[in-house]
Amino acid sequence: MIEDLVEFARGRGYVLDFSDSSFSQFFAAELDIDIDDPIYAEHGGSKGKRLRCFLQKVDDATAIRALRALWEHRGEYLSRTGQPDPVVNAEGRYLTLLARLTGDASNGAGEAPRPAFDWRLLAELRDELVAVASLQAHERGYAFEAFLKRSFDMAGLTAREPFRNTGEQIDGSFLLGEETYLFEAKWHALPTGVADLHVFHGKLEQKAAWARGLFVSYNGFTAEGLTAFGSGKRLICMDGRDIYDALDRQIPLKAVLERKVRRAAETGRPHISVRELFDQNGGSR
Repeated sequence: MIEDLVEFARGRGYVLDFSDSSFSQFFAAELDIDIDDPIYAEHGGSKGKRLRCFLQKVDDATAIRALRALWEHRGEYLSRTGQPDPVVNAEGRYLTLLARLTGDASNGAGEAPRPAFDWRLLAELRDELVAVASLQAHERGYAFEAFLKRSFDMAGLTAREPFRNTGEQIDGSFLLGEETYLFEAKWHALPTGVADLHVFHGKLEQKAAWARGLFVSYNGFTAEGLTAFGSGKRLICMDGRDIYDALDRQIPLKAVLERKVRRAAETGRPHISVRELFDQNGGSR
């Protein structure tokens, strides 16, 4: 996977657009690491082989630092050259790798850690979401509840019941980082307007000051409603298109929510689409 992400710029054995000297300078300046150390050349002296050996030898924390620095340089390279990302689901694959490296290791001695995300399961969830849309109206609420609960559990977000079903509304809570988020979802025939947003925000204001919120509206939000709702609120928004795009691009739900939270803090906008957030040449920067 890492070879796919770094060899597209100059070919097999290369790492992005680095020359031998700039590759050494990058590791020294960004990571304080001597990538020219002979221990990383056991399988050959090319930049690609040294990177592979380095990642096999170092601890996970160091590997994560290196991968993050390389990913940032990769994004700058694509932006500078103006080319689209040539690797399908590149960011989703990268984030999945980081999730595995940062996941809890198994307690069994010598056992491999449980993968944080299963790409086949992501594809199953995507197909399940499409299937829910074809159900009768009275069935969709319960099916959507099961889908969301499964998605939150898979993302390791410690979702808590009740996902109370009233018509087609599901309520619950989850943990994102150290923050508690109240959760509300609606499956309406029409996009959600400002009234429902204000109602949910009112619920947040009745809770502890540190409570935040996620509002999921399968059919999206009206532009007028988002404008009237305003900025600087304590909630972020997600729609069905966001969920489908995240699953289709193999981007973990946790990574999507973290990106939404960060951009909401930077812009004040409660809803920014996954397509905008993870656009290699714009939104992901």
